[in-house]
Amino acid sequence: MPQNNIKKSHVSSLGYDFIKKEHIPKGKNEYYLRNMQNKSGIEYRHLTAYEIEVLVRNRNTSDNWNNIYVSNAFNPELVQNCKLYGLVRIGKLEPYCLEYSDLKMPVGLYNSTIISCDFGDNVCIDNVNYLSHYILGNEVIIVNVNELSTTNYAKFGNGIIKQDEPEDIRIWLEICNENGGRSILPFNGMLPADAFLWSKYRNDKKLLDKFKELTEARFNNKKGYYGKVGHRTVIKNTAIIKDTWIGNDAYIKGANKLKNITINSGDEGKTQIGEGCELVNGIIDYGCRIFYGVKAVRFIMASHSQLKYGARLINSYLGNNATISCCEVLNSLIFPAHEQHHNNSFLCAALIMGQSNIAAGATIGSNHNSRAADGEIVAGRGFWPGLCVSLKHNSRFASFTILAKSDYLYELDIKIPFALVSNEVHKNELNILPAYWFMYNMYALARNSKKYLDRDKRTEKALNIEYNSLAPDTINEIFTALEIIEVATGKAWYVKNNLIDKKKQTDFIQKGKELLNNKDKIISELEVVVTDFENSKRKVVIHKVVTSYHLFKELITYYGTTTLIDYIQKQKTFSWSKIKATLPKVSARSLWLNIGGQLMPTLVVENLKERIKKGSINSWDAVHKFYTTQAGNYEKQKLQHALSSLAEIKNITISSLNLTTLQSLLNEIVSTQQWMTKGIYTSREKDYTNPFRKMVYETTEEMNNVLGDLEKNTFIVQQERELKKFISLVNQLKKKLK
Repeated sequence: MPQNNIKKSHVSSLGYDFIKKEHIPKGKNEYYLRNMQNKSGIEYRHLTAYEIEVLVRNRNTSDNWNNIYVSNAFNPELVQNCKLYGLVRIGKLEPYCLEYSDLKMPVGLYNSTIISCDFGDNVCIDNVNYLSHYILGNEVIIVNVNELSTTNYAKFGNGIIKQDEPEDIRIWLEICNENGGRSILPFNGMLPADAFLWSKYRNDKKLLDKFKELTEARFNNKKGYYGKVGHRTVIKNTAIIKDTWIGNDAYIKGANKLKNITINSGDEGKTQIGEGCELVNGIIDYGCRIFYGVKAVRFIMASHSQLKYGARLINSYLGNNATISCCEVLNSLIFPAHEQHHNNSFLCAALIMGQSNIAAGATIGSNHNSRAADGEIVAGRGFWPGLCVSLKHNSRFASFTILAKSDYLYELDIKIPFALVSNEVHKNELNILPAYWFMYNMYALARNSKKYLDRDKRTEKALNIEYNSLAPDTINEIFTALEIIEVATGKAWYVKNNLIDKKKQTDFIQKGKELLNNKDKIISELEVVVTDFENSKRKVVIHKVVTSYHLFKELITYYGTTTLIDYIQKQKTFSWSKIKATLPKVSARSLWLNIGGQLMPTLVVENLKERIKKGSINSWDAVHKFYTTQAGNYEKQKLQHALSSLAEIKNITISSLNLTTLQSLLNEIVSTQQWMTKGIYTSREKDYTNPFRKMVYETTEEMNNVLGDLEKNTFIVQQERELKKFISLVNQLKKKLK
């Protein structure tokens, strides 16, 4: 039976030779990286004979007192019962207590084994059984920790390898697909957009190689970097922390194990890690919260995201301002503003494009349909599978798809946005209700846009995240939906009248437009079905096609005109001819992509890819600067898209847009805004008038005390106030424009 490989060496070697001689550059010593890392500015000196005497009297030991360095404000009385090995440097120690929350401890080093570490000023170290190769900042508190150590090959969660290490030990994140075919290398500072670009374009080997080069160039592959604990960080009652880089003002209490991790914390957001957590091979950005039995392995958490209550996050990227609790997420890339609660929800092998909510019992992980674990789910922003939904991989969903409770037995490709999808088992058919959110759930749709914006806690907004439900990505999907409805309606008419033979797609579109635009009553007699929405032979039926068709057209007009109004407001003139002269040249409506929450024209993304491959963008910082530049261009690009959309839906040219037509458009969007505001109220009102909702309350007063008074609902009141402002603004424009 094989035995553990226990190596023996002389005790005098403890704390030395952290870097092997062959890895030390000529003219350097083993401390050259440590000295570079230590930016405290503290001037250290040797101990005096008196200080050594006091240290020995206080039951401290050292293999060599000449290797203990201290600052001029060092107090030897505040170091007691410690074993010191190797080069140890200690900053100022003064007779103070450090207090954080309910923890209050005296400054000093007590009851600990310390190996080759640097300490800032006025630290509190007590009962740390093994503290090795760390640089600690000022006023750090570390109490009751079994092990806090760094190896000479520490990577702190980054997907790099060190000198002489084999390629097969490199850490990859296998996002979006369980078979590793979309793997990316994690790195500190990685944005959701980076992860998306790297995982998406797998047919472009040159681009993928460049991404790897950019990541490796970001770090030094030298062995011998020390771990770090930033200023004012508090660590208590924790078992193992190994190869972990910790920023300023972090709070770690009761964790089981942290290994190969970067924990960003500081002015941009304080990060906290709580009881029972085990985190291995990960990057944690600023302002994250991780509590109560969380297990995460091979992961990235973007800033201000949360893992709570036993959540599992494995081989996944969690976007900014997202929360996962009580559930399991594997092999997924999740864009910002994602919510997933409840103990029995499961998400696997998925690309979720943000502003999403995974309900209890949702099982989005049945991806073993083929002979391998290679299935995927792709969901646009606003994805909302209902209670106990199960999906089959591969499936794809347009933005703001809501799935009614059901087991969906076949692969789905839902191309219509803002739709309710329901599995009608008794009819053995799939039903699609386009524009459901606007018809029946306007309160939630409007509130979500505001909620996500209010909850965006990022201080450094590296990505310009679009939270408005009507934006270039969803408008393009609406145009796609219009054509789908036209084709399906026209085809249904030909089928009903036995005229389907030799008819083409153009015939279906022409007939569908005619019927829908005229709101022909015959449509109510048609069964409007679509193909390629479900991988089955059963019917997929679209409902309320007339209402949704005209509503979609109204929303495009609203988007285009309100975007134009925003532009007009920023001009210094009310001369329509001068304003029109400054409008961007309108061409065909452009395609757009959701890149980690930031929307970009497809051509811009292609340009980014080409510049990376050619080397004109040669670092991840340069990539991130590109995102920032594009954020600055977004309003102009969105305006161009909005005008193109408006011209297309109204069958006009922007160059011919006159004041009369503009006045008509302004009247239209006022009506739309009024309808939306009313929809916000009526969709919430249902919760107060439905007898089954009211039956648990004895009186209206009781209901209002529990739910809040509908008439005083702060969001509704705010929307009504904004409606009045909007109407006033439009009326002013109608008067001033000339």
